[in-house]
Amino acid sequence: MDGPPDAIVVFASSAFDYTRLLGELKRLCSPHLLMGSSSAGEFTHAHRGTGTASALAIRSAEMKLTATLGRHISSDGRSAARDMVADFRGLDGRHPYRAAIVMTDALAGHAEALVDELTLLTSGSYLLAGGGAGDDAKFSKTHVFLDTEVYSDAAVALEILSHKPIAVGVGHGWIPAGNPMHATEVQGMRLVGLDGMPAVEAFEQHAAAMGQSFDRDNPMPFFLHNIIGIDTGQGYRLRVPLSVNADGSVDCAAEIPEQSRVFLMKTTGESASMAAARATRSAVEALESHEPGAALFFDCVATRLRLGDEFGKELSSVGEGLTGAPFVGCNTYGQIARSDGQFSGFHNCTAVVLVLSR
Repeated sequence: MDGPPDAIVVFASSAFDYTRLLGELKRLCSPHLLMGSSSAGEFTHAHRGTGTASALAIRSAEMKLTATLGRHISSDGRSAARDMVADFRGLDGRHPYRAAIVMTDALAGHAEALVDELTLLTSGSYLLAGGGAGDDAKFSKTHVFLDTEVYSDAAVALEILSHKPIAVGVGHGWIPAGNPMHATEVQGMRLVGLDGMPAVEAFEQHAAAMGQSFDRDNPMPFFLHNIIGIDTGQGYRLRVPLSVNADGSVDCAAEIPEQSRVFLMKTTGESASMAAARATRSAVEALESHEPGAALFFDCVATRLRLGDEFGKELSSVGEGLTGAPFVGCNTYGQIARSDGQFSGFHNCTAVVLVLSR
């Protein structure tokens, strides 16, 4: 098929001048739609790196694509979701396969509410995949892109309507490593209390019980290997602790519901690769008789930092599951997923793959 791409989805390190990058993409490729986000590690089926950019161009006679924007997430994430869905064209149900790639400024908070509202407004009829924009693990300021404009405190979506199957796979390799606790006090993304004690003391007790080192002034080496799992009754929704405050509270990468039952979790590099492979395999199987044509893959920046060079094995497992189909993706500050029969919502340290039919 000749002509410009119907859409380009781009992920770019904070090393870039985003306005200039998007302008050059628009000038050189002339896509009808352009969307994406800043990121914290970029990759394709052939390359991976940091301080780079990755992009997927989509052109298909089988798909109808629409790009939308929601703003002011920090003050009203649900309103932002309504603005995004207002421009969706598939709510009439005429297209059998409906999905949306969603990227949000996770540092603005309320990502869970955004995903919940998107699911509610679309009556659960859309698959969702994406994540929180990154900034190379600086956790300072993140951005989303729509056309050549750059936004913070916002989210973007690429609606995909198709007559061929689309599938989303989700997986993580974490299991509980200790006794259950309750999040007795939460303030936004700050976990204040666990079982009635300052949150940091619960981490210190866990470290002592597991024979690990924990340094309040440098907790990240411990946090990368001991994240929080929220017991949903159907699995564990993961949250990455980021830092310790003077009052003993712990800042996390996403909200934890107050009074929720939580565990500190453990995993291995092999478990992460196996989880990504399972997520990919489940998505490919959901394509029914169709072969995978291309995919988008999202995983957590914490996973990349924890695995180091071993992260390449996880990407290889995705490529093997796609049987040669190309994929593009990035490391994010949280992952977005909604797929029938799998745990849905806003996650950390979770592999999410969206596969398009050939």
